[in-house]
Amino acid sequence: MTESRVHFGSKIGVILATAGSAVGLGNIWRFPYMAGENGGAAFIVLYIACILVLGIPCMMSEFIIGRHGASNTARAYTRLANGSAWKWVGYLEVLTGFLITGYYAVVSGWCLNYLYASIAGELKGDPTYVMRYFEEFSHNPVRPVFWTVIIFLVTHFVIIHGVRNGIEKASKAMMPTLFILLLVIVVASCMLPDAGKGIDFLLNPDFSKVDSNVFLGALGQSFYSLSIAMGCLCTYASYFSRSTNITSSAVQIGLIDTVVAVLAGLMIFPAAFSVGVSPDSGPSLIFITLPNVFNQAFASMPVVGWIISLLFYALLSLAALTSLISLHEVNTAFFYEELHISRKSGAVIVTVVCCLIGAVCSVSIGQKETLSLFGMNLFDLFDFVTGQIMLPVAGMLMCLFVGWYVPKRVLRDEITNWGTLKCRFFNVYLYAVRIICPLCILAILLHQFGVI
Repeated sequence: MTESRVHFGSKIGVILATAGSAVGLGNIWRFPYMAGENGGAAFIVLYIACILVLGIPCMMSEFIIGRHGASNTARAYTRLANGSAWKWVGYLEVLTGFLITGYYAVVSGWCLNYLYASIAGELKGDPTYVMRYFEEFSHNPVRPVFWTVIIFLVTHFVIIHGVRNGIEKASKAMMPTLFILLLVIVVASCMLPDAGKGIDFLLNPDFSKVDSNVFLGALGQSFYSLSIAMGCLCTYASYFSRSTNITSSAVQIGLIDTVVAVLAGLMIFPAAFSVGVSPDSGPSLIFITLPNVFNQAFASMPVVGWIISLLFYALLSLAALTSLISLHEVNTAFFYEELHISRKSGAVIVTVVCCLIGAVCSVSIGQKETLSLFGMNLFDLFDFVTGQIMLPVAGMLMCLFVGWYVPKRVLRDEITNWGTLKCRFFNVYLYAVRIICPLCILAILLHQFGVI
């Protein structure tokens, strides 16, 4: 292990930075809807079980690879692969993270635009106006690209300041702010008339709705929500010190991710049910449905409604930004270490190329007739290829690599911090990463294509 490599400066820095990578838009626009429609608290219990069975072993595996390799994701795999073909799993993760960086920034830019629109009071109006606003904005060839570039510049500014002065310092500021904003909106939402109906909808367990599809949905959400196989966890782990407890870090990050997702539900459903609106999933939830909910729920207190809307889109922007920073760092570390250039030069390559990818994906949403492949605009195509194919494949290969190829001695040394920590569940972890996790990820992949 390379001792000269820079490390995070504190334990809280490790947790907040890595949790920031995991906590993203999926926690806010997908989890609450899935929980509400699939048994409420029953789904949440199932999701927590999936985090324990799949999420935490996968996180631990990526942490092991990253800290042991003490370098960018591709090189970390290469060092453990000892000249074998397993090294290409690292390159696959880097490529996957690179493509995701480009199109994820598009939606992140939408969040920034809506933050600006909230400040300017542009989201006031009836449901038809709000829907038309989103359609006109998302199909505009210039405005979404502008906001994509802006959020990339913010991300670039953080990245070029390095691990401690950039990523860690930004995470220590943004993650507590994100939690404070989330709690403020939850309290405001739960105080609305008839908010109890939304709370019951989310937290009342209905085990009759739980079937194989619900289980596979929870499994998929636990896999995607934690940023597994994107290179983020592996890259951040390369900045862990020898004293970082890999197991407890994975558990804490899984807990933070779950708490944010549940709080997001408590933020959305009480407000929606108070005005009789049925929340849906995806971008339409946060860019069409919720502006209508805020307008109606706080109609008698327009100033409060304006403040809540502003806080909500500030929250979204922070969640998007923390994830984008981790994705950017995966690629920046790869370029500056593999090309032997400065961090700033590596960051410039990532920012420029991913800005171009984001711009093309953004424009393709409104120009599907000319910018499409296989009947999908390029944004949806990138999402399909990376999300439904590359990520599950990379995740399965990562688990097989760690479980069957990496020496058990290396795994035990990393988990126990070279014998200074106890590891009562080492054999359980090894069985999970060898058998259970690959099968679970295979089930997610097959479920997405309707095979099971």
